[in-house]
Amino acid sequence: MKKIVFAASLLVTQQMVAQQGDPKLTEVWSPVPKIVTPGKICSAAPSDALVLFGGKNLDQWESVRDTTKAAGWDVADGIMTVNKNAGNIQTRKKFLDYQLHLEYRIPLGITGSGQGRGNSGVFLASTGAGDAGYEIQILDNYNNETYVNGQAASVYKQYPPLVNACKKPGEWQAYDIIWTAPRFNEDGSLKSPARVTAFHNGILVQNNVELKGPTLYIGKPSYKSHGASSIKLQAHGDDSKPISFKNIWLREL
Repeated sequence: MKKIVFAASLLVTQQMVAQQGDPKLTEVWSPVPKIVTPGKICSAAPSDALVLFGGKNLDQWESVRDTTKAAGWDVADGIMTVNKNAGNIQTRKKFLDYQLHLEYRIPLGITGSGQGRGNSGVFLASTGAGDAGYEIQILDNYNNETYVNGQAASVYKQYPPLVNACKKPGEWQAYDIIWTAPRFNEDGSLKSPARVTAFHNGILVQNNVELKGPTLYIGKPSYKSHGASSIKLQAHGDDSKPISFKNIWLREL
């Protein structure tokens, strides 16, 4: 009996080690979401929205590396563009439940393949420095294959999008996201998980999905207690062809 228990324990340990060290173990490649041609984007902020970026400045944002510093991305002609040297940025204000609108543009002439093609992301609740939080993936998947739970509009490494609604590089694209933050009991245990509904270029891609925890590149997610959180934008992408954003607004729910 001891040998059987030891063997079972060893197998579990080996699986845990493998899970912690190999990001491919959490990649899903099929079924591939159907390609759908999107319509027009509605950009205008409603009267009760908080404008997080209206084209003039980054007053609503701060550096993730050092929250005492302003966000170091570039602003010109009503557009905010990633500055990789400045790192990730996040909202100064923290939120619980909200409706978020965000527009982004993969640069024309982007090169590379897979996850190396226009990679960025919006973290709906940033739970720390680095890449901690709950990520909706930004990536060029107009003609670019990758694991489906890592393509554009996926809840990264958790849920593939229902369809592929990507536009061509060089065209503006939009996310409209409904975020319900997780709730925790007084002892830190999970009371209710986070939920996400998302539209990509006006097309439903995540239908009130229940998140398994914050995003992890390697391993399986799990929850740790937190409250209201910032929204974070990733400074990923090609150094010579960075991603741009505009028309970012939010309605607290």
